Amino acid sequence: MAETAKSGATPLEGDGKRILVILGSPKHDSLCHALCEAFSQGARRQDHVVRHLRLGDLAFDPVLHGGYDQNQTLEPDLLEAQRQIHWAEHLVFVYPVWWGGLPALLKGFFDRVFLPGFAFKFRGRSQAWDKLLSGRTADLLVTLDTPRWYFRWIYGAPAHRQMVRTILGFCGIRTRRLVEFSPVRISSEEQRQGWLRKAELLGSRV
Repeated sequence: MAETAKSGATPLEGDGKRILVILGSPKHDSLCHALCEAFSQGARRQDHVVRHLRLGDLAFDPVLHGGYDQNQTLEPDLLEAQRQIHWAEHLVFVYPVWWGGLPALLKGFFDRVFLPGFAFKFRGRSQAWDKLLSGRTADLLVTLDTPRWYFRWIYGAPAHRQMVRTILGFCGIRTRRLVEFSPVRISSEEQRQGWLRKAELLGSRV
């Protein structure tokens, strides 16, 4: 289920920002999970209110079977996810790049949750649309096995373009920071600890 009461958020929200950290990896024991915790620790230290949404814990069908041609009932966890996204001022997506793109679970989450009427709305039969999630910002913490330069200049960074432009930007969410942690497969324990410190620092500078 989406975390609310057990998210670590304080009952009384003060002047800090409302932050929703979304873990887009289905793995429970991973570098992405550790980055989520480190970022959250840094943010809470600055009195921000942090909630977590771990997609691997949610019960939902990630396949949008009929596209937008027919309604597909949202599972309770996805309805709660929409409420959490509406609550948040700042979203943090933490996920790995697999096969140059988003994990299927994260892409399925967007397919099911970022629906017309929630994330965007077309204006009649025109090409114009309203960005219904405008006013929110996002950080992307992304792990890769591919070296950063190779992913950008040889592959063209397809996962980054998809997230920043065609998903978040399309719905009005402005990406503030995209931070890569790479290459993971050959990284040392010392490097990983350094990445966790970096994630904590990012959280303290929302």
